[in-house]
Amino acid sequence: MRRILVIRLGALGDFVQSFAPFAAIREHHRNDSVTLLTTPPFVELARASPWFDDVRVDTRAPWRNLRAVMAMRALLREYDFIYDLQTSGRTTRYFHLSGHRAWSGIARGAQACHDNPQRKAMHNRARQRDQLRRAGIAEVPDADISWLAEYGPRLPGPYALLVPGTSAAHPVKRWPVERFAGLAVRLWARGLRPVVIGTQADAPLAATIAAACDATLDLTGRTSLLDLGGLAARAAAAVGNDTGPIHLAAVMGTPCVVLFSRAGDPALSAPLGRTPGQVRALWAHDLATLHIDRVAAALG
Repeated sequence: MRRILVIRLGALGDFVQSFAPFAAIREHHRNDSVTLLTTPPFVELARASPWFDDVRVDTRAPWRNLRAVMAMRALLREYDFIYDLQTSGRTTRYFHLSGHRAWSGIARGAQACHDNPQRKAMHNRARQRDQLRRAGIAEVPDADISWLAEYGPRLPGPYALLVPGTSAAHPVKRWPVERFAGLAVRLWARGLRPVVIGTQADAPLAATIAAACDATLDLTGRTSLLDLGGLAARAAAAVGNDTGPIHLAAVMGTPCVVLFSRAGDPALSAPLGRTPGQVRALWAHDLATLHIDRVAAALG
């Protein structure tokens, strides 16, 4: 039995788009021990999944922390083959720490180097598939994620998820919260209860939406990633900015409308659904110009 390590540190949208690669690696190494190296936000989700025998935590310690660097070196050398799905500057340095060539990633000298010159022009999912093909995994089908649908609260009546937040570092990726509030009113008129999800930092956005539509349920800061998976699986629809929770909703099969500004390119990073037409991406150079009518029409 070989010891296999998969590296995927984040962020949430990228982690979700690695579900299919995770499952493909698990199937390819069904007789081996497969471990995931990830960051703290994803440990619970990874441990609940059927894809890993173990989960190790990377705190992304500063490189000047020699003790942490040596501990990472020792960890990497425990494994017979490593799949670097993060393919960042940091994880490429891990290749050099590992001291061996049994590696799938972008590091020069790796046994399965993903040196496709078009990789930066490929969608995340296509890029990962091509990387795994170079490593001998020819098929990367959609992952079975029925296990994730069992989590989270069971809400009464039909509802739609609203994802009004994004990383604080990318405010240009946010549709104005007043537009989300107006959309919530329209959803409730259609018989869909608006449910706002996100982190605790998104609570002020949820409050603005609830002030316009008192039927709104605010779950910001109250759900784990496992909870979000189940909530999305049972939702009638989801509308959100280009951020992690909307990627999770898409992979759970929820009909989604995803809003992109000039800060993102749907061709490279749009959430991928499970059926044709399930996910619709709307792009506007400035999201402040995106009218509610257009978003509502995309919901059907």
